[in-house]
Amino acid sequence: MGRRRSGQPVHGWLVLDKPIGLSSTVAVTRVRRLFDAQKAGHAGTLDPLATGVLAVALGEATKTVPYAMEGEKLYRFTARWGEARDTDDAEGQVVERSDVRPTEAQILAQLPRFIGEVTQVPPAFSAIKVQGERAYDLAREGEVFTLAPRQISIHDARLVAMPDADHAVFDLSCGKGSYVRAWVRDLALALGTCGHVSELRRLRVGPFSIEAAISLEKLETLGHSPAALEHLCPIATALDGIPALAVTGQDSIRLRSGNPILIRAPHSRAWSRASPKRRSIFRASRSCFPRLRVSRLRLP
Repeated sequence: MGRRRSGQPVHGWLVLDKPIGLSSTVAVTRVRRLFDAQKAGHAGTLDPLATGVLAVALGEATKTVPYAMEGEKLYRFTARWGEARDTDDAEGQVVERSDVRPTEAQILAQLPRFIGEVTQVPPAFSAIKVQGERAYDLAREGEVFTLAPRQISIHDARLVAMPDADHAVFDLSCGKGSYVRAWVRDLALALGTCGHVSELRRLRVGPFSIEAAISLEKLETLGHSPAALEHLCPIATALDGIPALAVTGQDSIRLRSGNPILIRAPHSRAWSRASPKRRSIFRASRSCFPRLRVSRLRLP
């Protein structure tokens, strides 16, 4: 007989406004204990020095974490020019200094290079695994290693303010796997200086926004009361924006069994232009459902 899982069957998403100085793991643990939930996870790590949206999945919502992690992320952060740090943020040790301070015109001229599909080398202090070990553990131990560059998607980046010569505030939206710390590091180098992230706040992860977030302090005052449960979002919230396909009961059984189904598209432009013998048939399989990708098959 299987071991019974402790805790209550609490299911849903909580949008937490993570405070500074707390790791994502500790924050999730505290949320799980407050709800006495059987299990919990999150949709993307925030560094201890970062604040803002940490989408916490409770119970059955943990099954939708991969979908939430695919969502667009929006950050507001401050770049500090003239100092490079080993962690690429304010937590690390200074490893390089520069007297160069970029102007607004210089920053705006370089920004287009850092929008779109960008090649980025992740920070040494990151959760990426190197031969089974976390990179940040190896970096703390003084190990020398190289992380492979990767392609990331920067959807948009805007210069918001320049409070002084040493600092610049940006808004940046990006896809999965993007490191703001590395983005600032590389932008600084392109501007002929060095830099790091001195402050970072995440404003959105997919459908979860800062407007819907609750602070850990407020959540702790609610305790195990019913009022705390009112802050939970439905499990399906993580699936917002994912293409949906209505199928018959019989087809749903086939999909759940891993079998393909055939879907005709009588209202598509391709259908209306094609001759009866060359009308399109689309095949959807479980491997790409509900993120439906279709392949067109032409009849002879």
